[in-house]
Amino acid sequence: MQLFGLAAPLLIAAVLATAAVKRVDVLEEFGRGAMDGLKTAVELLPTLMLVVTVIGFAYRSGALSQLAECVTPVMQKLGFPPELVPLSLIRPVSGSGALAVFDNIISSCGADSFAGRAAAVLMGSTETTFYTVAVYFSATKLKADAGVFISSLTADVFGFIFSALVVKLYY
Repeated sequence: MQLFGLAAPLLIAAVLATAAVKRVDVLEEFGRGAMDGLKTAVELLPTLMLVVTVIGFAYRSGALSQLAECVTPVMQKLGFPPELVPLSLIRPVSGSGALAVFDNIISSCGADSFAGRAAAVLMGSTETTFYTVAVYFSATKLKADAGVFISSLTADVFGFIFSALVVKLYY
C-alpha cells in the first residue's frame, strides 16, 4: 500500500534522472510541450464552441424532445426503454448532457430498475461520437467523410440496442 504513495515521486525522480544523464533541459522541454498544448487548445476552440452551441439550440428549442417523441415508438418495439430515448439522442453529441440525462433517469427510475441498469450500460458502451470526431479531425486537420459518421453512429445504435438487450438477458 505504501508503494502506491511513492509511485508519483519515483516517476518524477526517474524522469529527472534520465534528463540529467541525457543532458536535456527539462524546463525548456516542459515549456515547449506546454506551448504546443496551448496552440492545440486554441485551434480546437472554434470546433468545440460550435458543438456546444448546436447542443444548446437543440435542447432549448425543444427539437431534442420532439425527436425523442418520434423515435420512442420504434425503439420500444426493439425492447428499448422509453426513458432511455433522450439519453440515446444526446449521448453521441454531449458527454455532460448525457450525464445530466443519466442522472435524471437514475433519480426518477432508480439505479436498480431496468431503465437505470440499461442507462448505465449504455453510458459505458457508447461514445460522444460527434464531439470525438470533431476534436480528432480538427486536431489532425483532416476532413471527415460520411463513412466516419455512418460507421460511428452505427456502432452507437448497436450500443443503444444491445445495452437494453444485455440488461434484459442478465438481470
